[in-house]
Amino acid sequence: MQTVLVSGGGIAGPVLAYWLRRHGFAPTVVERASNRRPGGQAVDIRGVALEVVERMGLLEQASRVRTRMRGMSILDPDGHEVDRSTEATFSSGRLDSEDIELLREDLARMVYEHTRADVEYLFGDSVTALGEDETGVRVDFAHGPSRTFDLVVGADGLHSTVRHLVFGPEERFAHHLGSYLSVFSSDNFLALDDWQMWLRDGAMGFGIMPVRDNTELRIAFGFESAPLAHDLRDSSALRQLVVDKLASMRWEGARLAEAAREAPDFYCDAMAQIRMDRWSHGRVTLLGDAGYCPSPLSGQGTSLALVGAHVLADCLARTNGDHRTAYARYERRMRPFVTLNQALATENPGGPPSEESVAHAKNALSLDG
Repeated sequence: MQTVLVSGGGIAGPVLAYWLRRHGFAPTVVERASNRRPGGQAVDIRGVALEVVERMGLLEQASRVRTRMRGMSILDPDGHEVDRSTEATFSSGRLDSEDIELLREDLARMVYEHTRADVEYLFGDSVTALGEDETGVRVDFAHGPSRTFDLVVGADGLHSTVRHLVFGPEERFAHHLGSYLSVFSSDNFLALDDWQMWLRDGAMGFGIMPVRDNTELRIAFGFESAPLAHDLRDSSALRQLVVDKLASMRWEGARLAEAAREAPDFYCDAMAQIRMDRWSHGRVTLLGDAGYCPSPLSGQGTSLALVGAHVLADCLARTNGDHRTAYARYERRMRPFVTLNQALATENPGGPPSEESVAHAKNALSLDG
């Protein structure tokens, strides 16, 4: 039984571990955080990714916790409604679609609970070095003892450690898209009832949606900016930057700034894409945002992670673990799908991609191809 280390315990990594286990591999998932991460924005499961979730037996569960929006309002900088829709929202698209929008943390919890009995999880640890020879990959960890695995998969996000160790500095592959996104939660101080609000004020804007039976808000705040000098791991500096920007807004700036200041799940990062000529080297390959992050502007990051995990595991199974052949097939099958979905983030700067482009991109791959 081949052993596979999967670095990253978000969504892509555990989904891959599920499929690897189903195909007779022995996966281990290592996650830097001490437990599953809370918070995060609503994510979409679209098109062929729905088939992945259905094959995992999680479609009904995902449907039960999906968001139930009635529509959205678009506001001017002073908070006056200038448009509204009861047919679609910017976060999920058409409300009558079969696609599922749910909180990232809910999807991550589902997948973890679906896999924890059969998959080894190492929380509170991370990969620090990789050394490959003809028999496997020796992995050094920040805290645990070194171990050797047959294969290693980096599913550790936009700022992937595995990618850095194997392929080089992030700057070679990251393409900044001219903005930053902050996501955080607060109590529902706007008393929103299954209704979103979107506002743009110059180079800044936000979307606010109620969650948890309208008891909480998830606030997604974006601002245009060249790459910042801030260390993106310095959460306190980024938090203060976001607080200051929110405080300068005309409508609800003070309360939004306070919410950002107090949020236990504050997040902020650049809107960027990862573009690479190849995703694999030797026994190591990349999955999801680590190899082909499309950015949240595409609305397809979660779907790419779900589909990529299924395709990678399928390619390994079909080649009896011959990683060279499997990785080549994985890239050949996934790259056109990735290209179409990454293009969604850049086709309409400052706004959501068109319904036609999304419809084409989300179904442009067969799981059994």
